[in-house]
Amino acid sequence: MTKVVIIGAGKGGRSLLEMFSGDPTVSILGIADVNPWAPGLELARQLNIPVATDFAPLIGDPRLDLIIDVTGSPEVQRAILRLKSPHTEVMGGASAKFMWDLLAERKRSEELEDKYSLMLRELHAQAEGDFIIGQNPKMRELAEQIVRVAPTPTTVLIRGESGTGKELVARAIHRYSHLRDRPLVTVNCTALTPTLMESELFGHKRGSFTGAVTGKIGLFEKADGGTIFLDEVGDMPPDMQGKLLRVLQAGESKPVGDVVTRKVRVRVIAATNRDLEKALATGEFRQDLFYRFNAFAILLPPLRERTEDIPVLAYHFLRKAEAKVNKKVDRFSPEALDLMKRYPWPGNLRELENSIERAVVLATGRQIEVLHLPFHVQEASPIRVTTEEGFVQAKERVVALFEREAVIRFLIEARGNISMAAKQAGITRRNFHRLISKHAIKRGDYKSETKETHT
Repeated sequence: MTKVVIIGAGKGGRSLLEMFSGDPTVSILGIADVNPWAPGLELARQLNIPVATDFAPLIGDPRLDLIIDVTGSPEVQRAILRLKSPHTEVMGGASAKFMWDLLAERKRSEELEDKYSLMLRELHAQAEGDFIIGQNPKMRELAEQIVRVAPTPTTVLIRGESGTGKELVARAIHRYSHLRDRPLVTVNCTALTPTLMESELFGHKRGSFTGAVTGKIGLFEKADGGTIFLDEVGDMPPDMQGKLLRVLQAGESKPVGDVVTRKVRVRVIAATNRDLEKALATGEFRQDLFYRFNAFAILLPPLRERTEDIPVLAYHFLRKAEAKVNKKVDRFSPEALDLMKRYPWPGNLRELENSIERAVVLATGRQIEVLHLPFHVQEASPIRVTTEEGFVQAKERVVALFEREAVIRFLIEARGNISMAAKQAGITRRNFHRLISKHAIKRGDYKSETKETHT
């Protein structure tokens, strides 16, 4: 074990104490400073390490292996060399400065790592809007990418199918960037004609074309100092791609009909659902713009590849729909949730949200059933046999699903009247009641305001 004395208990001395205090290979025999209230001495007292305002008694200890002088004083250095034991090493001057710089760098790295961890936790805990990370490994990796790229000025390209939440990712990047207090301007490139797009993005000069009775500031100028989000940039016309490239490369925006360019400092985030590699091959997308965007690409997985997240997403959208429709519907039947997990959701999050809102409108009680989901979702076959489940188990599951949904449909039709529902089903009231109990169906969810004559 190396026995050490520290001379100087300011920031440098305190940092050394913090670093060495948890190291089992180092023993601090003491720390000295002329200021009795130096921060290093305060810490040393808490750690039960000997302190002194005169270093002479400390450095004369024959057990001492190393003296670290962080005072930077030549006089102190000379006194230490005169008073120390012959075998004791001294680290001071440039060596001590190097150690101090190393400690400062270590502290900065730890602060950055702490900030990164905090941002990642916040992103998991309070993602804006509908951006829910869930348990899917691809989404967890995506969350880390957002946190890493957000503080940088790097241009980002978000790729993914329609409805996967690309704009939500763009907003998350902006929120965790240094530009969070500056504007975020969003542009849907597919909603603009080529002529209108140039005017919207770069502005125009008065009289530059028919109808331009006044000048207009472009969206890039409005976003100056902030972030602009270009949605569906893959559908941008080729001539507009060249003008966009000029903004990215030179930071210059030129209004329509003007000869003067304007300098803009804008962080660009773009998104597309197109196969840009294919668009490159057909000449529909510029190669230089592609490589400019593709420096940092984020790929959003489709909903069918994150089925483990469907329950948490479904309940999130259910809470939204409850508030929007102003109707108390707070749960899904197990069969409805299972069906949603098996349906491929080609429209991704957007389709899931709309389907749940529709189900809330149709629900007659507080629970969403399979029959409340859209017909194309209901048609997703429940007959799936895996090697884990087997034939008998699959058959029992499908029969149980049929029984439950049939009973619920008859109850809804009969407004909760068991006798009427049993008659419509063509079975006895006793058997119908047995099915209600078997599948734990709450008859009260389907009753009308009129009381039944049978109980």
